Amino acid sequence: MDFVSIRIVTGDVARLVSFYEKATGLQATRYTEDFAELRTSGATLAIAGARTVSPSAPGSEPPARPADNHSVIIEFLVDDVDDVYANLSAFVPEVVKEPTTMPWGNRSLLFRDPDGNLVNFFTPVTPEAVEKFAR
Repeated sequence: MDFVSIRIVTGDVARLVSFYEKATGLQATRYTEDFAELRTSGATLAIAGARTVSPSAPGSEPPARPADNHSVIIEFLVDDVDDVYANLSAFVPEVVKEPTTMPWGNRSLLFRDPDGNLVNFFTPVTPEAVEKFAR
């Protein structure tokens, strides 16, 4: 089994896709107005409109609610988190934690996307962390 994708359900696909394109430097593939993907070498970030996730039964709550994530952090490995921070700070809606070296060896930047989802851009900096993420 391989983990290949995570999907964000949003009320504004175009806005969120544009944000992630700008933040990552990746070009999204837009399949419909309700679904796009940004592919990396390791996984895909899918962005979908709420209409793509229908309720399981008439009258029931939808299985996913846009802009309602309180437990997942979307993480991207970057070459130099400090350089990325300098570029992101002008358009990121909320920086939660400026680049900080974590006890497990990654230098991490934590921020929120326009829907309030937590995003972590990180760079391994200790020898152990560098080895773990060697490409």
